[in-house]
Amino acid sequence: MQIVTRKKRPTLNLKGTLIDLSTPLVMGILNVTSDSFYANSRYQEKEAIIERARQNINEGVCIIDVGAYSSRPQAKDIPEQKEMRRLDMALSAIRENFPHAYLSVDTFRASVARMCIENYGVEIINDISGGELDKEMFATIAEKNVAYILMHMRGTPQNMMQHTEYDDLIADMLQYFAQKTEQLRLAGVCDIIIDTGFGFSKTLDDNYRLMNALHNFTVFDMPILTGISRKSMIYKLLETDPEHSMNGTSVLNTLALLGGTDILRVHDVKEAVETVKLVTKTLME
Repeated sequence: MQIVTRKKRPTLNLKGTLIDLSTPLVMGILNVTSDSFYANSRYQEKEAIIERARQNINEGVCIIDVGAYSSRPQAKDIPEQKEMRRLDMALSAIRENFPHAYLSVDTFRASVARMCIENYGVEIINDISGGELDKEMFATIAEKNVAYILMHMRGTPQNMMQHTEYDDLIADMLQYFAQKTEQLRLAGVCDIIIDTGFGFSKTLDDNYRLMNALHNFTVFDMPILTGISRKSMIYKLLETDPEHSMNGTSVLNTLALLGGTDILRVHDVKEAVETVKLVTKTLME
């Protein structure tokens, strides 16, 4: 594994505020679903959502990523209006109590993204499909001038694990991001975050191959987000379950930071903030 020690890291513009990524950031996961793979990440009642957001902020989170559509393998599809209702409830509660929090919404639907931006001033749209599941997404992001998380996935959450054959995993992914970032630039999107999509359309071995090659994606000079928190690449290898994958998550978050990650997307904010602090201190010495 190649350790990345960039003298100059990319920055991130969130609606006019320039975010310094010289120290990596932590994004906290807040799912308002009933079927996300990690049970302790599900929050469906208003008070629970507020308390979870407060906990994340107190523990040092920079961005709260709110999702209302589970993207775990073989997750059930839900109607657009149901996704909107869930997000409407959650975002209104968070904005009312934490008006200055940076919010990201995990959705692949352009209409949902538009509602969240217009009604709640969401700063980031986190699209697992890279614009493949809604062709209006790129234009919507450009029009609304928000940051966009571009993730690598093949197919849909329902069938993505049927699309794990690659000529060359890393080369194919580099080509994917080169093409997609060019499309986004041409559409007028300014702030792009790259997410290599651990666990999406990738076998267990693919995920570790990707971790070992993560440094390759710094070539785009864009922020890199890594989301591996409690995923199956950890608990299947260790023969455990999501609830007992905290130690494995911290180990892989450390490797991701060494590989050039700028944003860690996690369930456990306190532990991730500590990991960032330790790794950053080590690389400074």
